[in-house]
Amino acid sequence: MTNTRLPIDDVLSDISDALESGNRLVLSAPPGAGKTTKVPLHLLKAGWLSGQKIIMLEPRRIAARRAAEFMAKSLGEKVGDTVGVRSRLDKRIGPKTRIEVVTEGVFTNLITRDPDLPGIGAVLFDEFHERSLDADLGLALALETQEALNDELRIVIMSATLDTARVTQVTNAPLVQSDGRAHPVETKYLGRTQERLEDQMARAIKKALAAETGSILAFLPGAAEINRTTERLSDVAGNVMICPLYGALSPKEQDDAIRPAPIGNRKVVLATDIAESSLTIEGVRVVVDAGLARVPEFSPGSLGTALRTVKASLANVDQRRGRAGRTEPGICYRLWHEEENRGLPKSVVPEILNADLSGMLLRLAHWGDPDPFKLTWLDPPQKGIVDGALLSLRALKFLNEHGHLTSDGQAAVRLPLSPRLAKLVLTGRDESERALGARIAALLSEQGLGGNDINLTHRVDTFDRAGSQRAKSMKTKAQDWAGTKSVPKGDISKLLAKAWPDQIAKRRDKATDRYQLSGGGGVKLPENSSLQNHDWLVVCETGGQFKGEAIVRLACPIDEATAKLALPENTHDYAEYDATSGTVKARRQKRIGGIVLSETPLKKPDNKSCAEAICRAVKSDGLRILPGWEAFSRYLHRARYAASQHASDWPETSEAGLINTLYDWLYPAIELSGLSTIQSGELTNALKNWLQWNITSEIDRLAPTNWTSPTGRNVKIDYDGEQAPMISIRVQELYGQTRHPSICDGAIPLTLSLLSPAQRQVALTKDLPGFWKGGYADMRKDMKGRYPKHNWPEDPANSSPPEPRGKR
Repeated sequence: MTNTRLPIDDVLSDISDALESGNRLVLSAPPGAGKTTKVPLHLLKAGWLSGQKIIMLEPRRIAARRAAEFMAKSLGEKVGDTVGVRSRLDKRIGPKTRIEVVTEGVFTNLITRDPDLPGIGAVLFDEFHERSLDADLGLALALETQEALNDELRIVIMSATLDTARVTQVTNAPLVQSDGRAHPVETKYLGRTQERLEDQMARAIKKALAAETGSILAFLPGAAEINRTTERLSDVAGNVMICPLYGALSPKEQDDAIRPAPIGNRKVVLATDIAESSLTIEGVRVVVDAGLARVPEFSPGSLGTALRTVKASLANVDQRRGRAGRTEPGICYRLWHEEENRGLPKSVVPEILNADLSGMLLRLAHWGDPDPFKLTWLDPPQKGIVDGALLSLRALKFLNEHGHLTSDGQAAVRLPLSPRLAKLVLTGRDESERALGARIAALLSEQGLGGNDINLTHRVDTFDRAGSQRAKSMKTKAQDWAGTKSVPKGDISKLLAKAWPDQIAKRRDKATDRYQLSGGGGVKLPENSSLQNHDWLVVCETGGQFKGEAIVRLACPIDEATAKLALPENTHDYAEYDATSGTVKARRQKRIGGIVLSETPLKKPDNKSCAEAICRAVKSDGLRILPGWEAFSRYLHRARYAASQHASDWPETSEAGLINTLYDWLYPAIELSGLSTIQSGELTNALKNWLQWNITSEIDRLAPTNWTSPTGRNVKIDYDGEQAPMISIRVQELYGQTRHPSICDGAIPLTLSLLSPAQRQVALTKDLPGFWKGGYADMRKDMKGRYPKHNWPEDPANSSPPEPRGKR
């Protein structure tokens, strides 16, 4: 074993003590402290381990492979002896293996298959701050195993940047902290420009090459940006090596990026966040950070999880910055303005809060209970996303109505694939079709296989011809998934349409690149796409949005006949409310799913169709689109004012509240009486009928529509505004009024907006007797000069108002 001393050595005894006396631990150690490679080896000597294995989770394959290789080398062994590795494409485990470094997905499959984790004494969650869905699920299941099945199991949560106070509280675990060994790093802010990201990054790298010594690590959000930046650096000096680093590269290409540059050469490593924490890249003393990250985003009812580019969190950019100071003082160039730091999120958003949860729920059903809310989570999943995932699993026929696995679900859970890709494998009618489905699933599950053509059929052809080691490994995996070595044969479009009927899309019209999805919603082709001449597609991947529609990144052309075979045709009568004309226009549509094949107008929609159309329009645009809104709005203000004075609970009469209850009060009225329900005045009656007589009577008593002036005129009471309830009335109409006007049985004084003969406000009062004695005198002087023909008595309280004009 290597004797190189690292900061983690100072706390190894604390780690041993904590795990000797308890079965949980949170370990906080910055990058370079040595936690990944020293802690597992140290724990091998623990008495409580009793010959059992240690499992250590890594967020990425490259990190798992490199950690296993480093530990094996420190022992003078090869991987597969004491230290082994297991990931999707790399399994090196032997009979003597005591430490298994695995990817997070491998562990969740392992624990759902054997919940008591036989033969495993400790589970270490490395780089847990990355908060992947598999890591969160793995921890929740490990905590449940520890509580219910195996209380001797040790759980260690290790991280460089993590809210340790919250983690220790949720897991009820002690905290051990290790100091880092970082050198000072100077930060320079270059600001954002209107250039393409690749141009700005290439310019910053060239600036750093000219001004600094040593190798450079540059962070970009994804492989596409890395490849475009590589092209823009083709003119740098010959002794500068440009090395991409992202997950889809081969192990050799990744190792080439990580190893030190040859003597006399410099290296520029263009990396995704794969290089943030779990990898050490030798010779780097300069970091150039674009400040961006690519994260999965999902919403129920959408086309699935799509990658979205966002600003990296403060924790991310600080960790990236620290990579420049691992071995000597360094410098970090940031492609944004310093003041922008205030707007960055504090930490990464856990994937469980915005990812597709169908795979997680399928595993939980296999675990024995599909209800995720019974487990302990650092961040519980959102109910809406859980409900959407359950619907998806039922639509795939993987779960029954009780949430239990069907026979197809049991087959799907044995495949290391997302539920949708598992459906592709299971849909084939014979061995050759299953082989084809598995080949497509292998292509779609592994980034970069088959190239980047938007047409899936072209990618499949490229993948079939590919001879790289990674392509060969995935083809072998596909054979295992299909359970056959038959040659993949069949119609790709028919297979996709049968497996994913909700992702069939039809072009909206010949002149557009926008498509309607059978499952609802729409998608758009990117500009100059090779698929633009196809009217029908099955959409496999999307990424980014344009005007609310997802942009297609991968699709397969199909024909209308194939679409109709996958989705039964149905007839649907559809009506829309036209607010301009106040009419409902209806048509009969032939559909497959949400796609309209043809439609014909209907002369007169029935009342039920009218009710559906109007309620749908109101939900979209509000009650204001209906006739008689002004009168209806006045009644709502009266109702809300009366409710504020009433001790009992009344139904919600705000506009938002009434929209939420449309199907209680408006829909039945329209279904009974048709369009006449929304004519002027009738809308108010529909609401009154729902509120019932006792409430409407109280509204009339507590909030009357008018107040009768001394002249006998009914003056409208305004219940809207800060001064409500209020009436606007000419001063002269109140002569002889000695008591202030009021409502609510005299409990609430009306606000009086007193008007001149020209109907302009001259005073505002809630105390008319006081006004007669005070402010009236000054007003009288002014009014008498302006309106000398009008009567301005000195004692208005004991004077008579002018007679109404009709009685003169």
